[in-house]
Amino acid sequence: MGKGFASLAALCASVFVVGTSEYLVAGMLPEVGADLQVSQGTAGQAVTAYALGVVIGGPAVTMLTARLPRKGLAIALMLLFAVGSAISALASSFAMLLAGRVVSSLSHAAFLALALVMATSVVDERRIGSAIATVASGFTVATLLGVPLGSLLGQAAGWRAPFAVLTALTLAATALLALVLPRQQAPATSLREEVRVVVRGPVLLAIAITAVGFSGVAVVFTYIAPLLTRVAGFSPAAVSGLLLAYGAGSFLGNLAAGKLTDRSMSATVRGVFGGLTGVLAAMPFAVAFRPTAVLAVLVLGLLATATIAPLQGLILRHAGAAPTLAVSVNVGAFNLGAAAGSGLGGLIVSAGALRWTGLAGAVLSLTGLALTYLILPRTRTAEHTDNAMAPTAA
Repeated sequence: MGKGFASLAALCASVFVVGTSEYLVAGMLPEVGADLQVSQGTAGQAVTAYALGVVIGGPAVTMLTARLPRKGLAIALMLLFAVGSAISALASSFAMLLAGRVVSSLSHAAFLALALVMATSVVDERRIGSAIATVASGFTVATLLGVPLGSLLGQAAGWRAPFAVLTALTLAATALLALVLPRQQAPATSLREEVRVVVRGPVLLAIAITAVGFSGVAVVFTYIAPLLTRVAGFSPAAVSGLLLAYGAGSFLGNLAAGKLTDRSMSATVRGVFGGLTGVLAAMPFAVAFRPTAVLAVLVLGLLATATIAPLQGLILRHAGAAPTLAVSVNVGAFNLGAAAGSGLGGLIVSAGALRWTGLAGAVLSLTGLALTYLILPRTRTAEHTDNAMAPTAA
């Protein structure tokens, strides 16, 4: 149990570091834009570049490394992430910043998928669900602490400082993985089996729901800093505090969704997407007043990550003994949503309609809600039957 706990802690810490990088730029768009002499809309494309790197590079790296020993692969992926963070910290131009973001992104989906699958191998079979939740919580803690603290550091010491700290943390996490992870051989499943899982109808639908539904959040969240400063009138320091509140909501929402998913996966997914549709549609009006703006940010945070547990659980339910590529592709789907959402948000901001990004987000979340009716049963009884018949991850 001691070795298993240490391994889970090391994986969770590593996921925290990787997760912090994803939206780190979102809290520093004004500083990045001013320093590198680009507009805030253009600066936001650093989020898009990272997301596209995850979408394209994650599955590709996973397939290319499918036959490698697991511990060595985990360490190599973290070292690649450190290189990308260092390039970002040293960036003297926006193009160099984009290059650093892409290098880091190549390890993102592959490492997260590897971490989730490795977590199931270091605990008793009865604790597999808890192990996955523990590792995945690294991302919600990254949103809770990593991103807002990085934003505060960026305002105080310049936007490059958070990337320098991130590089150091990555190296520390890599050393911890080397110290505590048990050696694991490459999985016995073939690449063909992994691909066969990904192209199953339910898995493809779950991936589509992930991408479409999460893009609605990204339309708003990528540009949340200028939205709160220019429309709601908050100071940059207050925005950092609101990002902290957003992260707290994400952490609690993820935990609550995990428990609710055990009762009804269908109701949880649909309830979350319905709530997202409502709060995103209300956002343009909520930001007109500071109290309602705070409430909207809190609710958005509560719902933003609550889709992870049920949708990732659905992937694992249908993955059987070959889950790594499917999990990696679904991680990429979250980032595809982030890329599409941030890209659409950039167009809206460039058109001078920053305040109205929430309406576009609401349409996308509503589309995700509609897609759930193609994959999830409409009744709880049917869902229990489906759960009993579905294969489980090994």
